Amino acid sequence: QVQLVESGGGLVQAGGSLRLSCSASTIIFSGNAMGWYRQAPGLQRELVASITIGGDTYYLGSVRGRFTISRDNAKNMVYLQMNSLNFEDTAVYYCNTAENYLADWGRGTQVTVFS
Repeated sequence: QVQLVESGGGLVQAGGSLRLSCSASTIIFSGNAMGWYRQAPGLQRELVASITIGGDTYYLGSVRGRFTISRDNAKNMVYLQMNSLNFEDTAVYYCNTAENYLADWGRGTQVTVFS
């Protein structure tokens, strides 16, 4: 079964932290760089962070130093630790491959930051 399931979002005060988790089916996870994306209302979906199989990472400039992506290759899991959250981080967060080809999107997990 080809699927992505995101979890861990919620309502958090500015300055707080959340840890997102993504469970990916093997056909999506194995052999691929994985990424976390987000889409805020009225805006396009954007890549927030990605991680290769070997652990090399990329971060969107606005989250660098605050977010940390990681993966557990044995469990087909990808994580996003988000610290020092601010209002601009409010969005639905999704995981997917960070390759030229994307799997069908999951439902995402809502992150809402309030002041």
